Amino acid sequence: MSGLFNKAKDALSKSGSNTGNTSTQTTGAGNEDYVDKGFDAVQKQTGFKQSRETNEKITDAGRSAYEKATGSKVDSKVC
Repeated sequence: MSGLFNKAKDALSKSGSNTGNTSTQTTGAGNEDYVDKGFDAVQKQTGFKQSRETNEKITDAGRSAYEKATGSKVDSKVC
């Protein structure tokens, strides 16, 4: 799990303050998938708090890292 978090963290740091984000997914709480909800649950249990927008960037980077590493899309049941 730590490796995935580090990849996500690296992806975010490389993106910097990219305001030209082309993602069509909204960051509203009503549009969370299982990965987003799981990430939020871990944060709640650890007491670590971040904005919803930051969480969405981290989980999106994790999905991208997974897809790049495996060559397959994240199962549609998950997101």
